[in-house]
Amino acid sequence: MMGFLCCLFLLVVGVSSKSQVVGGEVNDGATLLSINRELDVPGWGVNNTYYCNWTGIHCDLNQSFVVRLDLSRLQLRGNVTLISELKALRRLDLSSNNFYGPIPSSFGNLSELEFLDLSLNKFGGFIPREMGRLRNLRYLNLSNNMLVGEIPDELKSLKKLDDFQISTNKLNGSIPYWVGNLTNLRVFTAYENQLVGEVPDNLGSVSELTLLNLHSNQLEGSIPKSIFALGKLEVLVLTQNKFSGDIPESIGNCKGLSSVRIGNNDLVGVIPKAIGNVSGLTYFEVDNNHLSGDIVSEFAQCSNLTLLNLASNGFTGVIPPALGQLMNLQELILSGNSLFGDIPNSILACKNLNKLDLSNNRFNGTIPSEICNMSRLQYLLLDQNSIKGEIPHEIGNCVKLLELQMGSNYLTGSIPSEIGHIRNLQIALNLSFNHLHGPLPPELGKLDKLVSLDVSNNQLSGNIPPALKGMLSLIEVNFSNNLLAGPVPSFVPFQKSPNSSFFGNKGLCGDPLSFPCENINNPDGKNYHHRVSYRIILAVIGSGLAVFISVTIVVLLFMMRERQEKASKTAGIVDGAASNQPTIIAGNVFVENLKQAIDLDAVVKATLKESNKLNCGTFSTVYKAIMPSGLILSVKRLKSMDRTIIHHQSKMIRELERLSKLCHENLVRPIGFVIYEDVALLLHHYFLNGTLAQLLHESTKQSEYRPDWPTRLSIATGVAEGLAFLHHVAIIHLDISSGNVLLDADFKPLVGEIEISKLLDPSKGTASISAVAGSFGYIPPEYAYTMQVTAPGNVYSYGVVLLEILTTRLPVDEEFGEGVDLVKWVHGAPSRGETPEQILDARLSTVSFGWRKEMLAALKVALLCTDSTPAKRPKMKKVVEMLQEIKQN
Repeated sequence: MMGFLCCLFLLVVGVSSKSQVVGGEVNDGATLLSINRELDVPGWGVNNTYYCNWTGIHCDLNQSFVVRLDLSRLQLRGNVTLISELKALRRLDLSSNNFYGPIPSSFGNLSELEFLDLSLNKFGGFIPREMGRLRNLRYLNLSNNMLVGEIPDELKSLKKLDDFQISTNKLNGSIPYWVGNLTNLRVFTAYENQLVGEVPDNLGSVSELTLLNLHSNQLEGSIPKSIFALGKLEVLVLTQNKFSGDIPESIGNCKGLSSVRIGNNDLVGVIPKAIGNVSGLTYFEVDNNHLSGDIVSEFAQCSNLTLLNLASNGFTGVIPPALGQLMNLQELILSGNSLFGDIPNSILACKNLNKLDLSNNRFNGTIPSEICNMSRLQYLLLDQNSIKGEIPHEIGNCVKLLELQMGSNYLTGSIPSEIGHIRNLQIALNLSFNHLHGPLPPELGKLDKLVSLDVSNNQLSGNIPPALKGMLSLIEVNFSNNLLAGPVPSFVPFQKSPNSSFFGNKGLCGDPLSFPCENINNPDGKNYHHRVSYRIILAVIGSGLAVFISVTIVVLLFMMRERQEKASKTAGIVDGAASNQPTIIAGNVFVENLKQAIDLDAVVKATLKESNKLNCGTFSTVYKAIMPSGLILSVKRLKSMDRTIIHHQSKMIRELERLSKLCHENLVRPIGFVIYEDVALLLHHYFLNGTLAQLLHESTKQSEYRPDWPTRLSIATGVAEGLAFLHHVAIIHLDISSGNVLLDADFKPLVGEIEISKLLDPSKGTASISAVAGSFGYIPPEYAYTMQVTAPGNVYSYGVVLLEILTTRLPVDEEFGEGVDLVKWVHGAPSRGETPEQILDARLSTVSFGWRKEMLAALKVALLCTDSTPAKRPKMKKVVEMLQEIKQN
């Protein structure tokens, strides 16, 4: 590295006369060299000799001074203080890296700075007061760091500031009054901090404020009327605070207001009728407050309304029929109020409605037979009401339903067999605590995706149909407190359920109940003597067999002991003359501070034990190796097809040493190697959380960790960043799969098998590929006729991984049908009449509207990546940008 920097210095300083002095002042070139020594920026000085042409650098018209420096998304770490020497800087972007420690106070000397983005790092400490000297600053983003303390008053000098973002830190204190005096302010976000007190009542009164996001703090007091005064506000997010008072009538001034999210506060009063003036309204969430009164019909004037969430308040009255005019409405959530009356037929005109949640109210009408006119309905939640009448047979036309909740009502009649037509039903079917009678329809067995079934506390009779064994995804079941009789079908989900799932049915018998069926079949004890005789005969035969097997085992043990004694004597004669441990030809540990902790002989010995095997991939087998020092390693043994590597040891070692220096947090780097006989072992750190494949497909037990959507999105982004970096340094991966994504203790993803991609590259002369490059289900379609591993092919394989993350489905599954893999199954959804929502893992997409929106956006990225035409797939760098945009939005 020092040699490289020396050459770089000669190139920069020696080649161009402009590279030393301009106008009597030292040029920025020397400063950039010092910065590169500290940060080791990828690509700097490699392809161009003049620093103004380096990646992320823009110079002034004289090509002397740096005016823009963009080092975002490079996973850099180190001291950034030297950047303050670039006095002409107008734009500085260091976002999405790993910088830590305090923000340099010397940044306050960059007097020309107009744009400063330090977000998505690990900067700590206080916001430097010296930043108040940046009088030309228009954009300041310090979000997603670990900053503490109060917002310094010195920042009130930043009069030109129009975008001020300090979200997701640990800031405390109150929002200073001077923030409301920033006349150019358009965007102010300070969410996910520990801010207290009231929002300044002048905020927005003199500015161009369009976006205000303060969610997840401890702010209190009223929502300031001033933020609506000029009518410029477009986005308002104040959820999870302690705001009190009412919703200001002046909200009607903001016709362009698209998103209002003020849930989880202590707001009171009514929704102002002026809400109807907000023609641009798309999202309106006021859940978990103390609002009351009627649901205003003026919402019907907001024709763009997509989400209306009024849950967990004190609203009374009926649902306004006028809401049926909202043709764009996708979610209507009114649960946890005191609404009554019928489900208005007019609501059924909302053709785009995806979720209807009327649970926990006082609705007392019947279920409209036209309920399934809402053809896109996926969530129908009517539980905990006073709904009467029968479940309409037309319910079977709601073919896209994922969840059906009708428990705790006054429903009568029988369970319609047509429910079995809802083949997509997967989250829950709950009909409990009603007055349903008659038999359980066998057609329920067709619900092979259903996870939870609850028909408890009714008057259902007959037996539990054996056809229910077709419910292959069933995890939770409850048949308790009915009039069911007969044996419980032998079906794993039934047998694994607690006894309480079947209690209260006097006629039921068999496992998991402790009441055997024979007591029901022979209540008078008629065949008692025959059963006793039969059992005695079986007992005698069983005892005889047990004695015979015991004697046989004892004899075999004696024979084995004799052989072992003979073998040990023979071994004692030749002890020292030979050893089973192979002789190591070559080996090295690249990381200096690990050399004492790693015993290469112990590494070899660990790979000779089958019990240490972790997994087996396309090109290698991985073992767990515990060193005498206690250090745990992951050791990769290259398969026999790679033996030609052994004959090119020097090339192999050079490649491994180079790869060990690749600096990216989302890549698994080799830390050493061992060669013995014709075997090559590659040493890596051991990752406690295994692979992404294991996390997605093997964590089925309730006790095991099931990754939520933010974790999955973070993993998807990290994998994309690792691959983008590989492509940047001209490395094409040979085997991208979820099994080759390792997870550290914090579930940060690291792409593995990188050295395989280099060692098996024929162009490097180290080996030949004698097997298919890639894992089954991840191989791009063009490989069949090109037999070339390419960057677009890598993008396709990554797209499959992203689909796994979104759907929690395997890349290849018999359920898809013959010749259909995950990609074909997803792309074929429209032809099956399925919506994009039905492709996603419902256990995640149903948690919140925000999660589902992000998942749908990520699904679009996955579809682009898996396009059948390689040229239409985005580059990995673009994939990273799209995923980061999803996270930021």
